[in-house]
Amino acid sequence: MKKVVHAACPHDCPDACGVLITVENGLATKIQGDPAHPITRGFLCGKVAKYLDRVYSPERVLYPMRRVLPKGPEVKAGNFPGPGSTPAFKRITWDEALDEIASRFRTIVAEYGAEAILPYSYGGTLAVLNGASMDRRFFHRLGASQLDRTICSMAGEEGLKSVIGVKLGTEPEQFRDSRYIIAWGANIHGNNVHLWPFIAEARRVGAKLVVIDPYRTRTARCADWYLPINPGTDAALALAMMHVIINEHLFDADYVARYTLGFEQLRAKVQEYPPERAAQWTGIPATDIVKLAREYATTRPAVVRVNYGVQRSECGGMSTRTIAMLPCITGSWQQAGGGLQLSTSGAYGLNREALQRENLMQESLGRSARTVNMVELGKSLNALDNPPVKALFVYNSNPAAVCPNHNDVVRGLHRSDLFTVVHEQFLTDTTDYADIVLPATTFFEHKDLQTAYGHYYLQISDQAIEPLGECRSNVEVFRALAQRMGFQEDCFRETVDEMIDLALGSDDPWLAGVERERLAREKHVRLNFGAARQSNPGFEKANGEGARATQHNPFLPFAQGNFRTPSGKAELYNERLKAQGLDPVAAFLPPDESRHGEHAKAFPLELLARKADNFLNSTFSNLPSIQQMEEPGLLELNGADARARGIADGDRVRVFNKRGEIVLKARVDGAVQPGVVSAHLNWAKLTPGNRNINVLTSEKLTDMGNSATFYSVLVEVELKKPAA
Repeated sequence: MKKVVHAACPHDCPDACGVLITVENGLATKIQGDPAHPITRGFLCGKVAKYLDRVYSPERVLYPMRRVLPKGPEVKAGNFPGPGSTPAFKRITWDEALDEIASRFRTIVAEYGAEAILPYSYGGTLAVLNGASMDRRFFHRLGASQLDRTICSMAGEEGLKSVIGVKLGTEPEQFRDSRYIIAWGANIHGNNVHLWPFIAEARRVGAKLVVIDPYRTRTARCADWYLPINPGTDAALALAMMHVIINEHLFDADYVARYTLGFEQLRAKVQEYPPERAAQWTGIPATDIVKLAREYATTRPAVVRVNYGVQRSECGGMSTRTIAMLPCITGSWQQAGGGLQLSTSGAYGLNREALQRENLMQESLGRSARTVNMVELGKSLNALDNPPVKALFVYNSNPAAVCPNHNDVVRGLHRSDLFTVVHEQFLTDTTDYADIVLPATTFFEHKDLQTAYGHYYLQISDQAIEPLGECRSNVEVFRALAQRMGFQEDCFRETVDEMIDLALGSDDPWLAGVERERLAREKHVRLNFGAARQSNPGFEKANGEGARATQHNPFLPFAQGNFRTPSGKAELYNERLKAQGLDPVAAFLPPDESRHGEHAKAFPLELLARKADNFLNSTFSNLPSIQQMEEPGLLELNGADARARGIADGDRVRVFNKRGEIVLKARVDGAVQPGVVSAHLNWAKLTPGNRNINVLTSEKLTDMGNSATFYSVLVEVELKKPAA
C-alpha cells in the first residue's frame, strides 16, 4: 500500500513548511515540499529534506530508560549501541517510568512543595498541541514552578510590541512587490529560505537587497550592498537613519500625523545621533548611513526583514524598537511590499487559554506559582532556594547545549539530588544528566495543528506513520502522567481532535470559517483577513497594485493605522518603558561587554555565538548527513586579529574569558570584521572536552523581555600551545 500524507514542519523556523510524506507498507519513504503551499512551493531546506535520516536514525531513543551509571557524558553521539542497550541506561517499561516519576514528584511535593519541580521546554516543536497544551495543563495542575520562556525571541517581541502593539508583519508573498529590501540581522538563506524566491522575483525587476549583519552570511554574500555592523549597535544605526530621514523631511508627514504618537519627541531624540556619531559605534561610515537612509526613505515600496539576531544583545529590545519605528515614519506600511517583518505569530488568535488551562494553577495552589527564567537555568539549579529545584522535567529543549553559562548549567544538572526526566528523540547533551529518559515521537508520528511566525497559513499536520518503538508524543506523555498523579479534571482526557477544535474555537475574526474539517480537506488555510477589509475603508485603494501582483488581497494591517497599542497608534513615545528604566522614546547604550566598556581591556574581541545554518539550534547536530553540510569546531577571525596573535588558518586556538574556555580551529576567512570573532553552536559532546561555545556566554538578560544576551560577549583568543 502506498499513500501520501500531508504534514507540516514544526521546527523553530518562520517558514512552517507544508510537507508531503510518502508512506509505503507503513514506512515513510519520501519527504518533499508541498507544491500547493503558497510559501513552501514544492521545496524544503537542506535539513528537513533529509528528515528520513532523523526519523529512522539508528540512534533514536525508542524505549523508556533508567540511569544506571553516574551522571555525565558517557554516551557519545555516534557511538549509540542501540535502543535499550546503552551502558549508562537500562531499558524499563512505560509503567515503571511513569510510576517512578509520579512517586518522586509526590515525595518532592510533600517535602518541598510543588514549586520545587521545574518544567523546561522551548522550541523543539512549535506545533500547537505538542508545543504547549497538555504539558501546561499538567504543570499548572501540579502547581510546579512556571518557566519564563524567553531565551530566543522575547526581547525582539517586546521591542516590536512597544511600537506597534502586536506581532504582525509583512506577508512573505508581498516581498516580490518590494523595490528596496533590507535584511537586518536576517540570514534568509540560512534560516528563512522560503522567503528567498520572493526576494529573487523582486530583484529580477529592479529591487535592491541590502544586508546589515556583523557576519558575512550566505545572504550577505548575495546582497547588492552588504553593510557589516558591530554587534549590538543596531539601535545606533536606526536612530542615525531617522536623524537623516526626519531632518531631510523624507518622512511621510500625513501618515505620521494620523497614525503615530510621539513624533516630536522622536525628532528631538534623533538629534543626539548624527551619522558621524553613530559611525563610531557601528563601524559603518557616516556616508553609508546617509545613503542607506535616503535610499530606504525614497524608494517605494521598501520593506525590512529583521530577524532575532538583532535582539540577542543587552540592548536587544531597544534595537528592535528603533528598527520598528522606520516604516512608521516613512509610511511604508501603506503599500503592498512595504512595512516590516519580524514575526507574524500574533495573527492566529487561537484559544490558548483553553488549551493551557492556567486556571488549574489557581485552583491547585490558590495563587500563581513562582516563575523561573529559562535563561538563568544555571543560577536556578545551583542557587535557587525556598524551595530549591529538586526535579527538572525537560522536553522540546536541550538546555545542556543551548543555555548560556554552560559550565554552571552542567554543574547544576550534575547534582545527585536533582531528579531529572528528559523526553527526547536522541541521547542529547541533556540526557547525559537524566535519571529517566522517555522516547519522543517526531512529527511523522503524531497529529497536530501548525501556525507560523513567517506567514499567515494555518495547517493540519497529519500523522504519517505509527510511532517507532514505544515513542509517545508530548500530549500522550502528560496525559498519562496526569492519570498517574490522580488528576481527575476532564481536560486530561481530551483527544487530539477535541483539543484542535478547542484551539480553533476562538472568537477571533481572522479564524472565522477556519475549522478542523476544512483544514483536513484543504491542508493549509490562509487566515480570514476579510474582516480587515470590511473595517478599513481605504484598504482596497491602498492595495490595488499589490493585489494583482500577489494574486490575492494583500494583508496590510497598518495601512490605515489600527495599531494594537493602547493609543491605537504607533508609539514612538511609550510611557510604559519608563517603568522598565528605559528611555520612553529610544536610546543607544553600548553593552557592558563590548569594545566600548571596561571588560575590553582583558577581553578585546566580541564573540558571535552563532547558530549554524544547517543545525537549527542544536536539533540536527548529531546526524551524519547534516554534519556533512557544516564544518563544526571553527573560530572565524579577521586577518588583522589573527596576525596580531600569531594565528594562521587551521591553527588550534584557545578562546576564553572569565566564564570558561574552549579549543577550536581557526578559520581566517573575512567573514567577520576586525575586533569580532564567530563560532557556531554545537552539541557539547561533539566538541573536545565536552564543551560548546556557551561556556563563554553569560546569563545576563536583555533590556526588554528578559532574553539571553548571546551576542554581548567578550573573549580573548590565543594560539593553543601543544601539551607538554
